Order: sequence, then C-alpha cells, then structure tokens
Amino acid sequence: MSEAEFAAWGMYLGVGGLIAYMMFIIWNLGRESKGGKFAYIALFIALGLGMFAFIAKTVIVEFLDM
Repeated sequence: MSEAEFAAWGMYLGVGGLIAYMMFIIWNLGRESKGGKFAYIALFIALGLGMFAFIAKTVIVEFLDM
C-alpha cells in the first residue's frame, strides 16, 4: 500500500468517524433539550445539512472524474 492510498483511506475513515460523532452530538443535543420530535427533526436538518453537502460533493467529484 502506497502512502497516497493510506492517506486516502485515513481521510475516508477519519471523516466518516467525525461525521458519526457529529450525528451522536446532534442526537444528544436533541435528547437533552427535551423538545420533542420536531426539535430532533429541526436539529438533524439544520446541522446535518452541512455533512450531507460534504458527502454529496465527494460523490459528485468521484462521479464526474469517471
């Protein structure tokens, strides 16, 4: 495995782990606020939109480079 391949795998696993941790933080924020289902939905839409955009950008770039 070359250094470039290792760096690519490390980035995918690292960013994936950070996204999973951020989802846990959003879930925990909704649980502690006791705002109900609407609060969960609002938090996941508002805070999760940035993560979705990052994932979509990665998929689009990989798709266009084919």
